[in-house]
Amino acid sequence: MVRDDLYITVPSFFRCPISLDVMKSPVSLSTGVTYDRSSIQRWLDSGNNTCPATMQVLDTKEFVPNANLHRLIQTWSSQNRHNPLDDSSAESASPLSPDKIQLVVKEIGDLSKIASFAEESSENRMFLAKMDGFVAMLAALLIHLDDKDLSPPVVELAVRVLDSVSTEFGDFHELRRLLLIPKPPSLLRVMKQGSSRPESRIAAVRIIQSIAIDAESKLAVAESDGLLLHLVNSIAPRTDPPLVDAVLSCLISISMPKRVKPQLVRLRAIGKLREVLRSPSVPAATAEKALKLLESVSSCREGMAELCGDSGCVEAVVRKAMKVSDAATEVAVTILWTACYLFRDQKAADAVVRSNGLTRILLLMQSNCSPAVRGMSTDLLRIFRVNSKSCLSSYDTKTTHIMPF
Repeated sequence: MVRDDLYITVPSFFRCPISLDVMKSPVSLSTGVTYDRSSIQRWLDSGNNTCPATMQVLDTKEFVPNANLHRLIQTWSSQNRHNPLDDSSAESASPLSPDKIQLVVKEIGDLSKIASFAEESSENRMFLAKMDGFVAMLAALLIHLDDKDLSPPVVELAVRVLDSVSTEFGDFHELRRLLLIPKPPSLLRVMKQGSSRPESRIAAVRIIQSIAIDAESKLAVAESDGLLLHLVNSIAPRTDPPLVDAVLSCLISISMPKRVKPQLVRLRAIGKLREVLRSPSVPAATAEKALKLLESVSSCREGMAELCGDSGCVEAVVRKAMKVSDAATEVAVTILWTACYLFRDQKAADAVVRSNGLTRILLLMQSNCSPAVRGMSTDLLRIFRVNSKSCLSSYDTKTTHIMPF
């Protein structure tokens, strides 16, 4: 929806398929297609027994008011400085119950159109987010219905719409109350379904991250049956790359409480992160997030023991210490410094040496690295008691290396 003093783009699903004008009294036929009452009445009065848009033969010529679409049009019209349309046929809003939700889904029209409308612009998303009861209705769809009540496409669309408007909605405490306090089963269902589109899974993950706003909600997410396990299992090189990126962002947020870190260790998160870091095609942003999550998980005793015992993971960290990003370099060096200098773990130190880590550390110190990276690198070199000849025996260059001590 694009505003201008002289021109306003009308959302396509606000227009009657017959007259192409904004509907004043939207009604739905048995085919599910919505028309303006006056237009469809003229069509039927002319002796037609088909749906104009689909040309399906109608089982009945009766139609029902589409009250929710009418309210959408009313709100949109008033926000765009049109004269408000006649409100006489609008039904008063009432709290949604599980028994009424199926009817609401039918009344609101095609959710795919709502999703397209939300994706068009931030103004459209703001319009939906600020409409009374809209976010609560989407949350009700995801919380109160069992698997048999909603088809997977409807659930996926509801998740995508909720994800697109959640930022504009802004009240993440309310969103947490609506979604998390009962349980997030439908979000997990969307993530687990093999038929779900990648963007629907990503939307579900982003919603989970958005409601994990404090320690209490992060713990609630981590302790939701099967949710944390499925997030960890989604970290794999063969998984859709944007989904892996979204899952890593979510897990970084969820892993902040101390109680969550050992859970991630038990779910084999470190092994999953090793495979991501080893992948030659992993995007730089994803590698950076994988390192950040590894740093978080390994900050507990169980995580550090798991990391030091996984030489392949330590070697992968060494390889990602350069040529990813400055942030990735600092996180990678921090992980190595913690394992080798702070904990003095010999297995981790051996893995660093095997992966030519000492040469990389020296090269980092000659680069424009941060003071923190330079300080930790100095500590690491002192631990290994190296000299320029032993470190650089396999590094053929004419560059003059200046030892830091």
